[in-house]
Amino acid sequence: MDAITELELLCADAWPALVDERLGQWRLRAAGGFTGRANSALTTGDPGMPISAALATNAAFAARHAIEPAAHVTQGSETERQIREAGWQPATDHPGGAESQVMTGPLPDGEALGEVLDKPSRQWWELAVGEPTAAQRHVLGTGPLLGFGYVERMAVVRGCIVDTTLHISRLAVAPEQRRQGVAKRLLATLGAWARERGADRAVLQVATHNTAAIRLYEGLGFAEHHRYGYWRPRSYRL
Repeated sequence: MDAITELELLCADAWPALVDERLGQWRLRAAGGFTGRANSALTTGDPGMPISAALATNAAFAARHAIEPAAHVTQGSETERQIREAGWQPATDHPGGAESQVMTGPLPDGEALGEVLDKPSRQWWELAVGEPTAAQRHVLGTGPLLGFGYVERMAVVRGCIVDTTLHISRLAVAPEQRRQGVAKRLLATLGAWARERGADRAVLQVATHNTAAIRLYEGLGFAEHHRYGYWRPRSYRL
């Protein structure tokens, strides 16, 4: 298995959809529309049928689960070329951003702040998403080994350990606490938690337009590994 496929599968396991059906080596995912990652076909590997047929199967899956048809596609891959030839196009108006980076790096360390909860508290949910839907509770509240970083009334982050990799997500800082080092210190707390549980590296997914987050993670030693984008049928409109 190549490194990109390994990371994409790991990230999918760390961000579990409500429905995750296999189509050959593809994964058709649905979670009530909460995030593109959990509501798209992960197109790494061979779907076991022609690409056009696989895309039609994905579109039918999306219709059954009342979500828009979407494919999560590694940028510059052969699959991307085939999906383009099949008549799909980049979802340039995707709510979460049409293009994202997968970044890898060391476990965050340094001066720590906050704690890591075994389960998300009401206050954690409030900062992370507000009042959570059933889909949000599932995607954020399930996974192989979870930790919920929390600084009271200031910041939250979600960590999920898959094998020996910490997947970092849902970092949120209260507006009045931003640019004060809170995020960096909470990430150090999460990194220490993960290290104690056998993790030795970290990965995250971030929209390319989120330049502030990218700068934060670059400052912690993260670097871009690859990019992916969302594709949809050419005739589809939001």
